[in-house]
Amino acid sequence: MQVLTANQAKTHFGEFIDKAQKEPIKVTRRGRTVGVMVSEEEYEAMQQFYANRLLHSLDKAGREASEKGITEEKLQRLLDD
Repeated sequence: MQVLTANQAKTHFGEFIDKAQKEPIKVTRRGRTVGVMVSEEEYEAMQQFYANRLLHSLDKAGREASEKGITEEKLQRLLDD
């Protein structure tokens, strides 16, 4: 992963955008990472990955709750307390 300072990214913004289309670019300020620029396609792929991961976790939690006898009614009573 290439690394640019915030000043380099600002000064060479056009090049920065072009490079980010090919690979993620880490941006630093005062030696700390402040962000990473990625292409739109990569960003959308990351969003889809995390959405799928969340759905999988929710499904698993629902199955485990059901196996332990927690119904929607019991869950609502717990939430109401």
